[in-house]
Amino acid sequence: MKRIALFALLLWAFCSIAADTSAQNTRTANNNVQDDDIFYHTVERGQTVYAIAKMYEVKVEDIYRLNMGSNESIRAGDKLKIPQKKSGKASATDSESEGAYVYHTIQPRETLYGVSKQYGVSGENIVEANPGLSQERFSIGKTIRIPTGKKQKPATEIVENPKGAKEIYYTVPARETMYNICRIFKTTEKELLKLNPELAGGLRRGMTLRVPLRISENDIPKEQEPDAQEVNAMLRAKRETKLVNAPKVALLLPYNAANRRSANAAGNPITEYYEGLLLAVDSLRNMGHSTELFNYDIGDDISVLQKILREDGEKLKDVNLIIGGVSNEQIKMIADFAQSNKTKYVIPFTSRNDEVLSNAYTFQVNTPQNLLYANAVYAGANLFAKYNILFLDTKDKDDQTEFINEFKRDLKERNISYREAVYEASKFPESIEAMLSADKPNVIMPVSNSLDALLKIKTVLRSIAETKPEYKISLFGYPIWQTYTKDCLEDFHALDTYIYSLFYADNMNPSVKMFYEKYKNWFSKNPMSTFVKYGMLGFDTGMYFFGALQHYGTGFENNLSEIKYKSIQTGFNFERVNNWGGYINTNIYIIHYNKDFTITRSDFK
Repeated sequence: MKRIALFALLLWAFCSIAADTSAQNTRTANNNVQDDDIFYHTVERGQTVYAIAKMYEVKVEDIYRLNMGSNESIRAGDKLKIPQKKSGKASATDSESEGAYVYHTIQPRETLYGVSKQYGVSGENIVEANPGLSQERFSIGKTIRIPTGKKQKPATEIVENPKGAKEIYYTVPARETMYNICRIFKTTEKELLKLNPELAGGLRRGMTLRVPLRISENDIPKEQEPDAQEVNAMLRAKRETKLVNAPKVALLLPYNAANRRSANAAGNPITEYYEGLLLAVDSLRNMGHSTELFNYDIGDDISVLQKILREDGEKLKDVNLIIGGVSNEQIKMIADFAQSNKTKYVIPFTSRNDEVLSNAYTFQVNTPQNLLYANAVYAGANLFAKYNILFLDTKDKDDQTEFINEFKRDLKERNISYREAVYEASKFPESIEAMLSADKPNVIMPVSNSLDALLKIKTVLRSIAETKPEYKISLFGYPIWQTYTKDCLEDFHALDTYIYSLFYADNMNPSVKMFYEKYKNWFSKNPMSTFVKYGMLGFDTGMYFFGALQHYGTGFENNLSEIKYKSIQTGFNFERVNNWGGYINTNIYIIHYNKDFTITRSDFK
C-alpha cells in the first residue's frame, strides 16, 4: 500500500467526487454598507463558507454567527457579513505580513480616489495590494483589501536619524527625476541609493525616500497631492509585461519518491507528466519557440525542497514559471517563494489547496470540487431546462447526494420542475415509462455514479428508446462514466448520453492519435491506462503555459481571454478568485455521446 501512495493521491486529486459544496437556503442582508467591525462579501458560484473564511483569514464560526442560516446553505448572490480581522498594527514596511490588511466593500458611486482618501492609503498601494483590480472589477459589491501597513505619509516629513542628524521622508511626485531630487536637496545619487536600496529598481512615483536635510524647511517642495482623475486612471493603466524569447521554467516534482512508491504499479504518473511536458516543448520548438526547463527532484521529505530553495534560490529567482508540488506542505513552500519573487506558479494536480485564495501568482489547474459541482449544475440546468427531468435512485453505493441536492436547489430557484423515482427491479419498466413525457424530451440522472447503477437501468431504458420513439430519452451523468465505456459505450450512444467532466480525450481525434504515436516513439511505451492520462495533462499544461509566455510574456495573465489553445484532454479557463488572489481553472466539458455514434466535447466557461 505504501508503495503506491503517491499514485493513489494523484488519482484522488482528480477523480474524487466527494462534495464539499455549499448549500443554499436562508438569505442574508441585502446591502453593502460596512462599519469598523464588518464588511460584506457577495457570494459567487461555487464558493463555500470555508473558502470565504480562508480568503479573509477569519473563522468559519464567526461567519455563521453573523449570518443566520449560512451554516446550512449559501448561494450565489448572497451578501454575507464578514468580520474585519482584528490584529495589531502592521509594519509600515511590510504590507504582505499577516494582519496587514483590512477589507473594503465598494459602495455606489465610490471611486479609487475616494477610497484612497478614506483610508489614507495611496492609490498605488491599493492597486499593488489588489493585482486583479481594474476599472471593470472596481464595481459595487466587490471587495478590495487595504494595506494598513502603508498609510500614506505627507509628501514631506522631517525626522531625526539615530545620529541626531535631520532627515526628510520625501514622497516622490509624478514626473520627478533623480537629478531634480539631488539638486533640490543638495545630495548625490550615491547617497540616496545608500539610504534607499529600493532605488536600484528605479525611481517611481509614490515612493517614500529618506533624504538628508541640508536645506531650509522653507525651501522644501510643497506637497503635490495627486488629483482624483490621476488616481482613478490607475485602474486603466496598462499592466507591465516582459517579453521572453525562450521562457525559463522550473519543474519541482517528486520523481524518485514516485518511482519508489509506484514500483509495483503500472507506471509513474509524475514521470509521465514530465514526459508530456517534454513533448509540449518539442511541439512548440517545431513552431519556432524555445523553452528552457530546469528539473528538480523534491522528493517527499520537505527538507529536500527547503534545501533546493536555499541552495538554488538565486537561479530559481530568474525563471519565468514554476510548476510542481504535490503535498500541501510542498505547495505552500513553493507558493511563498513564487510570491516573494513575483514568479508565476502552476499547481498541477491537487484541487484541495488554499494558496490560490491569497496568492496572486498561483494558477490552480484542477478545479475544486465545489466549483466543479456548481459549474456542472449550472451547465446541466441550462441544457435541460425544457426537458422532463428525472432523478433516479437505484439504491447503490457511491450516491452523489451533495451534487444531486445542489442540482435540485438550482432547478427550484429557476422554477424548473423535476421528478424523482426509486428503482424497483420488478416494476422498473412500467414505473419509469409512466414517468416519461411524450410532449418533451426526457433526461434521466441516476443518483449513484456507480457502474452497478448503470447496469441496472440501461437495458430497460434502451428498450423503451428503441421501441417507443415517442419518448426521447437522454442520460446525464458523471466523469467516472468515461471508464465504463467497455460495458456501456453502445448504450451511451443509444441513450443520447451527456457527461460533465474536467477532462476528456477522444481517441479518434487526430491530435490525440498524434500524441499517442509521438509518446510511444519517444519513450518506447504507451501511456498508463488511467482515468486521467498524466502525459496528456503534462502536454496540455506545457502547451498552454509555455505558449502563453512566448506569445504574451511574463504578464500573460492580462491576456487570458486571448489565449486560444485547443487541448487534447484538459481545457483551461482561468479566472481570478478575488482582487488579490490567484487563478482557478473553471473550465469543464460537456461530453455528448450522439446517436450517430459520434462524440462531441463542448467547453463550458
